[in-house]
Amino acid sequence: MQRARSIVSKDFIIGTTGDRLFGSFVEHMGSVVYNGIYEPEHESADEDGFRQDVLGLVKELGLSVVRYPGGNFTSGYNWEDGIGPKAERPVKLDLAWRQLEPNTFGLDEFMRWTRKVGAEAIMTVNLGTRGIDEARNMIEYCNFPKGGKYSDLRRSHGIEQPYAIRTWCLGNELDGEWQIARKTADEYGRLACETAKAMRWVDPTVELVAVGSSARHMPTFPEWDRTVLMHTYEHVDHLSLHHYIGKKQNDTKTFLAMPLEMEQQIKDVIATCDYVQSVKRTSKRMKLSFDEWNVWREPDVEYVPWQTGCPFDWVKFHMEDALVFGSALLSILRHADRIDIACQSLLVNTIPMILTEKGGAAWRNPTFYPFLHASRYGRGQALRLVTDSPKYDTAAYTDVAIVDSAAVYNEEKGELTVFAVNRGEEAVLYELDTRDFGSLAFAEHIVMSHERLSAVNTAQRPDEVKPRTGGKTTLDGGRAESVLEPYSWNVIRFAVKGGQ
Repeated sequence: MQRARSIVSKDFIIGTTGDRLFGSFVEHMGSVVYNGIYEPEHESADEDGFRQDVLGLVKELGLSVVRYPGGNFTSGYNWEDGIGPKAERPVKLDLAWRQLEPNTFGLDEFMRWTRKVGAEAIMTVNLGTRGIDEARNMIEYCNFPKGGKYSDLRRSHGIEQPYAIRTWCLGNELDGEWQIARKTADEYGRLACETAKAMRWVDPTVELVAVGSSARHMPTFPEWDRTVLMHTYEHVDHLSLHHYIGKKQNDTKTFLAMPLEMEQQIKDVIATCDYVQSVKRTSKRMKLSFDEWNVWREPDVEYVPWQTGCPFDWVKFHMEDALVFGSALLSILRHADRIDIACQSLLVNTIPMILTEKGGAAWRNPTFYPFLHASRYGRGQALRLVTDSPKYDTAAYTDVAIVDSAAVYNEEKGELTVFAVNRGEEAVLYELDTRDFGSLAFAEHIVMSHERLSAVNTAQRPDEVKPRTGGKTTLDGGRAESVLEPYSWNVIRFAVKGGQ
C-alpha cells in the first residue's frame, strides 16, 4: 500500500474560510429556473411556485450566497421586466441562450426564494447592453428605503423594506466574444469605474466585483485583469475569476490532475492584483470572487432552442467528476486568504448539484456531497498542510500528488477536519501528524467511492453514488492513520479536547 503524510498545525494558518465561499449560482439558463427551482404546476410547488423538493435539497447544502441572474443572460437583461404584476410582464427573446424568457420569475421572486433558502443574494448588473443608468436605478429599487421613483416602485409592489443586497457584480465575462456587447478591457474598465461610483452614491455600504478574465486560456489573460484593475482598483472590492474543468479525452489520470490549472489560475490572478497594488502604491489588498467554478461534462439531454425551461447542459455527473469537483473545492479552501466569495455554477439542472425532471423527481448529483461536506465542516481557519505524497505523471502534467488534501480548524466548535482526495487506483495509507493540537478525539471518517468511476445517480437510483461513514481511521498519541480507498473523497474529522 502506498503511503502519504501530512503535518497539521494550528499555527499554519492560511486565512479564514468566510461564509461566502460556500455559494452557488442561479441563471436564467435552460431549466435552472423554469422547471428547476420554479415550477408552479409541480405537485410540491408552494404559494410562490417554488418547488419544495428542490428547496429542501438546497437548504441541506447550507448555501451562504447565491449569484443572480447571470451569467451571459445578464448582458441582455432588463431587470424591470421581472418586477411587478406577472400579467404585465413581457415575454422576451434571450439571445444568450436562445430561449423565450417569460419573466414570470424575476428579481422579486428571486429575493423571496433566497430568503426561504436562508442565503444572501449576489446581484449582477447589465453592463453589456445597458450601463450606469440601469445600475443606479436597480440599486435604488433594491437598497434605498423610500422617496425615489424606483424605491417607491418597490414599495408599490408590496415590498416596504429594502432588500439591502450587499454584493453586486459589475457585469459578466465582458471579454468574451460570445458575450452580448463585448467590451475591450479599457472600455469595460472605464464603464465599471463610473458605474461603481454611481452605485456607491446610492448605497455607500455595498461591495462591488469587477469582471476579470473569463478563463485562463483567453488570449488576453491576465492583461485584461491588469487593465481593468488600473481603472477600478480604488472603486471595487473584488476581482472575479471563472473556471470550468472539462474532460477532453478518455484519460482519468489527466482529468483528476486538471484542478492544478485552477490552482495556477488563482495564483496568476493574485499576482496580477498584487502587481497593480504596487503600481498604485496603495495598502489596499484586492480580494477575489470565484463566482463561477465547476466541472463540465457533455450533456445527457439535447437542448432545443427558443423554448422556456428546456434543459441546457443537463448532466448526470459521474463518480470521477465528484473527485475532480472535490479537488477544485480544496483549491479554493487553500486560498482562503484571498478568495472571499465562491459560487459553484450552476445550482440546478445545468452542470448542477441538483437534478430535476419536469413534473417529476428531484435528486442529488454526486457533486452535491463534497460541497455539502465543505459547507458543513469547512468553515473556520484554513490550515497550510505540509504534505508528502506519492506522485504520478501524465502527458500534460508532472508530479501530480496522488493525495490532494486541505484542513480546516474551527476553534469555536473545537473541530479539526481534513479533506482528502485519493487520485490513485490503489488504496493509500494516509498519516496525519496532529500533535500540535494536543489531545484529540476521533469523530468520524466519511468516504465516498464507487467500484465504477462512471457511476451516476438517477431518478430511479438516486443513491447509487453517496457517502458513507465508517472509513478506516485510527488515532494514537497525536498520530492518525487513515486508509484512503482507491479513487475516493474523504472527510476525516476530529474533536479538539478543550475546544469550546
